[in-house]
Amino acid sequence: MTAARVGIWMDHSIANVMEFTSDPIQTKTIKSNFTHEAKEASIRKGEDRMHNKEQREMALYFDKLGEVIKKYEQVILFGPTDAKVELFNYLKEDHHFDNIKITITHADKMTENQQHAFVRAHFSTH
Repeated sequence: MTAARVGIWMDHSIANVMEFTSDPIQTKTIKSNFTHEAKEASIRKGEDRMHNKEQREMALYFDKLGEVIKKYEQVILFGPTDAKVELFNYLKEDHHFDNIKITITHADKMTENQQHAFVRAHFSTH
């Protein structure tokens, strides 16, 4: 049996989760509750409150992603922002992720087909 593998293209607002299985790869989307609109509203209420709300929303978003990642043995996190690094650092604090191989790489904005090709190429060589 092959190792359970998943690719996650992500930024701070959305994550596309793609399990590496037989074709076609299916994409499941997980969204952060901290939208651009929420950020604008928080800015009007004050920077400190915005930062606290943003941290809580990011923690909830990362928790959702962590629940998905726990099911896999190998994970590739990729995307255009630092969200993937923040998620990786967040997960390192939790020993449930000690035996999961997590790789991080930068990637620009991509179409869904480009994301699928990226995941396929990554796991075909690993």
